[in-house]
Amino acid sequence: MQKKKIVGLVMALGLAGLFLTACGKQQTTSKQQELRLSASAPLDTIDISKATGYGQTGNVFESFYRLGKNGQPTAGLAKKATVSADGLTWTFTLRDAKWSNGDQITAQDFVYSWRRSLTPKTASPYAYLFSGVKNADAISKGKLPVEQLGIKALDNKTVEISLEKPIAYFKVLMAYPLFGPQNQKVVEKYGKKYATNSKYMVYSGPFVIKDWTGTSDKWSFQKNPNYWDKKQVKLDKISYKVVSNPNTGYELYQQGKLDMTPLSSQQVKNYKNSSEFKQYPYSYVAFLAYNFNATNAANKKALNNQNIRRALSLALDRKVLTKKVFGDGSQVPTGFVANDLAKNPQTGVDFAKEQAVTKTVAYDANLAKKYWRKGLAETGLKELTFNILASSDTPTNDALTQYLQSQYTKVLPGLKIKVQNIPGKSALERARKGEFDIYVSGWGGDFNDPITFLQIPLTGTSYNYGNYSNSEYDRLIAKATNEDANDKLARWNDLVAAAKLFNSQQGVSPLYQQTTAYLQKKRVKGIIHNTAGTQWNYKYAYLK
Repeated sequence: MQKKKIVGLVMALGLAGLFLTACGKQQTTSKQQELRLSASAPLDTIDISKATGYGQTGNVFESFYRLGKNGQPTAGLAKKATVSADGLTWTFTLRDAKWSNGDQITAQDFVYSWRRSLTPKTASPYAYLFSGVKNADAISKGKLPVEQLGIKALDNKTVEISLEKPIAYFKVLMAYPLFGPQNQKVVEKYGKKYATNSKYMVYSGPFVIKDWTGTSDKWSFQKNPNYWDKKQVKLDKISYKVVSNPNTGYELYQQGKLDMTPLSSQQVKNYKNSSEFKQYPYSYVAFLAYNFNATNAANKKALNNQNIRRALSLALDRKVLTKKVFGDGSQVPTGFVANDLAKNPQTGVDFAKEQAVTKTVAYDANLAKKYWRKGLAETGLKELTFNILASSDTPTNDALTQYLQSQYTKVLPGLKIKVQNIPGKSALERARKGEFDIYVSGWGGDFNDPITFLQIPLTGTSYNYGNYSNSEYDRLIAKATNEDANDKLARWNDLVAAAKLFNSQQGVSPLYQQTTAYLQKKRVKGIIHNTAGTQWNYKYAYLK
C-alpha cells in the first residue's frame, strides 16, 4: 500500500492494510446479518483520490471491476470491455448502476474522478499509478491541463481510455477503487466538507459508510440498497471499532463479542493448534528504509556507503525474527518484491526467486562484521548512533525494534541504536519530512505485478522516503514500461535486472513478508482475502 502501503503501517496499505477483524451478534438470524469488525487504527480518509490504500474501503467503492478470488478482476461497474490490437485503447461499457443516493453512475463520473485525482492541487498520493495513461504524467506535474488526460465519455455508458503504451497489468489495475467514479455534483455540493464525514459522500459499492466523522474510532458499513448486484450481498451491516491491543481483541473474542481477532506473537504460540486458528498472507514486505539525505553528516555518509548497508542487513537473522520473535507465519523475503506476487510468463518461476542476490539477506555475522569494518574505514568513521523510527500502531514493531537494537549492538561494534516507536501518523509525517536515519517502513502490493513494488525506488517518487536514486535502476524501469511494455518476457527481464540491482545495493533492507494470524469463529463464511490490492472483500460474506 504504502499501502500501502504502507509505510510503516500494516496496510493494504502498501499503507497500507489495516488489521481487520470480524465480530457478530451472539444471536444472529437470517433476517439480520450483522458483522462487527475491528481495526488496529482509525480509518484515515474516505476520499478515493487521497487514500493510501483500500483494504477496507474497497467494500464501499467500486471501479470497472472488483477484485475477486486469487487477485483476479471480476464483475464491477463495467458490463463489457474491449481493447484495441495495439493495446493502446480500452473501451468500457457500463452496466445500469446507481450511486447510493439514487443518481445514475455515468461515464462522465469516471472522467471527472480521474481528472480530480490527477489535478496537482488534489495531491493524490497514488497519482503515479495513472502513469501510462495518455498525458497523465505531464498533468500530474502541472504541465498540461486535466482536459488532455486520455479518458473520455463517448456517451453516458461508454468510457474510452487512451494509453501511451500498453500496460500489462491494466485490467487488474482497473479493479482498484482509485480508478472508480466520483459524483461531481456531490463533490461540488459539499465543497470542503466532501469526504470529511460519511454523510458527505456517496458510494458505488456493496456497502455505504455510516457514522464516520473523520476522527471516529467507531463506524459502520451498511448494505447499499442501490448497489447493482445487491442480491449477492448477504450482510446487512458491518460495524467497526478500533481495537489496537491484541489482548483486548482476544478478550472480546472469548466473550463471544468478536468472531475474528488478530493475534500477537505470544498469542500465536498459544493458539496455533486451535481449530479456529487462521493465517492470512499479504504481499506486504516490511523493510528498513535508509535516509540517504540524513541531517546528521556522519550518518548521511555512513548510510550512503553500500558496505555499511550490507552489514546492517547481514547482521539480522530473519529466520529467528519470523519464527521465534513473531511466530505468526510471516516469511523471510528474498528481496524487495514479495513472494507469490507474480510468475515468469515463460517458465512460471516466482519473481521473488529470480530477484534473489546471494549474501544480501541471509544471516552472516562474520560477513556483516567484515562489511562493517570496511564501510567504517571507507568513511573514516569509528562509531555511529542511528535513530530507528517506527510506528507503534503496528503490533509487531515493538518486538521488531527490540530485536534490531539487540542484534545490531551484538554484531556490529561501535554501533548504538536509539528507537522511536511513535503513533503511525506521526511516524509517517516524520518519514515524509526525512526526519529519520532508519525507518521501519513497508509496502503492500496494489496489484499482482512486480512493478507495484519497483516503482517505489525510482528517483523522486512520493513513497521513496529515503531518497534512494540510481540512474541505471531508473533506466531499467523506464525500459520495462516503455520500449519493452508489449513484450512480456523482455519486460520481465528488465524488472528482474532492476530488482537485482536494488537488492545488491541494499537500497532498502527487507525484513519480513507479513502473514497475519487470527482466531476466527467457524460461522464466519464467504470472506475473500487477497494478497495484493483490496485485501478484504465482504461482498459475499455471511454468518452461518
